[in-house]
Amino acid sequence: MSDAPTAAAGMPLLDPASLEGMLRPRSVAIVGASNDPTRIGGRPLRYYLENGFTGAIYPINPNRDEIQGVKAYPNLSSLPEAPDLVLVAIPASGVVATAEEAAAKGVRAMVIFSSGFAEVEGGEGQAMQDRLTEIAQASGMRIAGPNCLGVFNATMGHYCTFTASFDLGGFPIPGGIAIVSQSGAYGSHMATLAREKGLGTTYWVTTGNECDVQVADCIAFLADQPDVDVIGCYIEGVVNADRLTAALDHAYQRRKPVVVMKVGRSAVGAEAAQSHTASLAGADRVYDSVFRRHGVLRVDTTEEMLDVAYACTRRTFPTGRKLGIVTISGGGGVVLADAATAAGLEVPAMPADAQRRLKELLPFAAVRNPVDITAQAFNDMSLVTKNVETMLEEGGYDFIINFFTSIPRSKVLNARLRPAMQEAQRRFPGRLQVMCMISTPEMTKEYESDGYLVFEDPHRAVKALAALCYYGEAFGRPPRAAPPAVPAGALPAPDGAVDERAAKRILAAAGIPVVEDRLVRTPEEARNAAAAFGGPVVLKISSPDIQHKTEVGGVAVGLASPEDVAVAFAAMSARVSAARPAARIEGALVSPMIADGVECIMGITVDPAFGPVVLFGLGGIFVEVLKDIALRVAPFGLDEAEAMIREVKGFPLLDGARGKPKADVAALAQALSRLSVFAAANADRIDSVDVNPILVRPAGRGVVAVDALFVPRQS
Repeated sequence: MSDAPTAAAGMPLLDPASLEGMLRPRSVAIVGASNDPTRIGGRPLRYYLENGFTGAIYPINPNRDEIQGVKAYPNLSSLPEAPDLVLVAIPASGVVATAEEAAAKGVRAMVIFSSGFAEVEGGEGQAMQDRLTEIAQASGMRIAGPNCLGVFNATMGHYCTFTASFDLGGFPIPGGIAIVSQSGAYGSHMATLAREKGLGTTYWVTTGNECDVQVADCIAFLADQPDVDVIGCYIEGVVNADRLTAALDHAYQRRKPVVVMKVGRSAVGAEAAQSHTASLAGADRVYDSVFRRHGVLRVDTTEEMLDVAYACTRRTFPTGRKLGIVTISGGGGVVLADAATAAGLEVPAMPADAQRRLKELLPFAAVRNPVDITAQAFNDMSLVTKNVETMLEEGGYDFIINFFTSIPRSKVLNARLRPAMQEAQRRFPGRLQVMCMISTPEMTKEYESDGYLVFEDPHRAVKALAALCYYGEAFGRPPRAAPPAVPAGALPAPDGAVDERAAKRILAAAGIPVVEDRLVRTPEEARNAAAAFGGPVVLKISSPDIQHKTEVGGVAVGLASPEDVAVAFAAMSARVSAARPAARIEGALVSPMIADGVECIMGITVDPAFGPVVLFGLGGIFVEVLKDIALRVAPFGLDEAEAMIREVKGFPLLDGARGKPKADVAALAQALSRLSVFAAANADRIDSVDVNPILVRPAGRGVVAVDALFVPRQS
């Protein structure tokens, strides 16, 4: 595709159309086909036959002439055509030869059920999987798996899977939800729950070990499908971070919401995930940052994923967060108001004139918001219509939740309630409304056909609306700013240990302001440097072998006079030499004491999955104890840098809290973005960088880095 994301070398990073043969095949061959419809090689054939798949089906089994009533063939080479898709359900030892045969035949795609590859430690599994990757890359044949549960496209009866879940409650309902999962069993679990909830799922893909087709490829393909409203993903790790971020951007550009259940938050979970699919786990907080940056919502539970996916099928993403609540229960209104506030929604009061008119309709009603129309409304359903209409017309709300508990379950009352609600909605067809109620499945479908989202639980309803707001805000963001250019005089990261002065020189060349300093080697030089600066100064030991200077008594602050500095130099030299006799001591640094800045920290780490990542936080307890940090994958522009700064909980300290002057956030954002460019340019040379502290001075006075530490990449 002409607009597919591309790699730096010009080769396609993503090719969504290449999955057509896998997810919309015109013909399918089943290698290892079984006459037993309950076996792994027999279930897919049975599913194709039961669902009326209209394409050609070629069972492959050298021991049979016919399988489940369909003519069988001894091998792929004997087929009358090259099938679009080959399903492989044979032992691992025969898979590579089958893939080579399929590639030679001109097959477009392959799905491999077989296990025993990179997910198994020891043996030949990794080598066989590497060979599958080579075959895919050389031939252009896309391969899902190995060790996967398959794929399906419910609209065309394409069930290339051996899941037994269809035996429990039938086949999926076609609809706007698509599911992609690295885990076959958990992907089946999600699809089964979606079907049980009556949610339509047209596409389902499990990627297994991802020798070729990754979750990212599936996201990109699904984002291009007009019958997909939302993409739900279960992810354990990532094989190619660049491909994933490109796919998330692809979906974002097409306004296709992606909701992700990324497991492995705990150390135990991360280890289990890595061993399961042989992918890189990466730091969990880095995933959070990547998802936020690309407008992806991360959820913790399957229930929440399906609730969000269900809400997204309405394709309405509010840009405001104002919630109006109509309720027949004061308690229900309080529950909803509390839940909304906790979820970041607003519950503003109705305008005074509107409150007065509603009070005239029903004097004992609560009309502020929530609007409690009480059970009296069911004696006069016109009250329901008038209250809802007034909220929609005059309240300025972005969406409404109508809490009617179990009333719709009464056929008598519902026969009057539904027309009353239809009348209220008739004038506002595009406004998002939720019915929070207990009813029968049939009645739920009726209200959904009227355009309502339906939830039984108030908290789930509120969370779903908050998710829609998240997507609305994400889709409404302006295009991201480009990262700044690398400065002309930029220096590379060092290939060995360097002292603080050399580290700050590298930062300065990268465009990050650093504190002025002088290297001194004697008490007399220290006295003269302090006199030249005037005012209080800081004295720090200078050694490429001492990373943490305070631990050896190598820092003295607030030295008021030149004589104090000379005395401190002598004492510090003796103290450090005694503590670290083998360390190379180059002298000490004298710097002016800067007292008007807020201490912050910024740094670089290299994530195993996403590469260089920039960290930001406020200094001291905020980072060390509270772990109040923001992360971004490098590089990024000023807008992302400022978003990082505002993301930390301690941001009010930079924003003029308690009458203090506002800090120079613009200068701090510039320093962060420049550090991100340096990180990206030196990703293969650094293990980590600490700029701690960087002082953020009052607005207009800039920032200054007063210490820095480079840890080079070990070869």
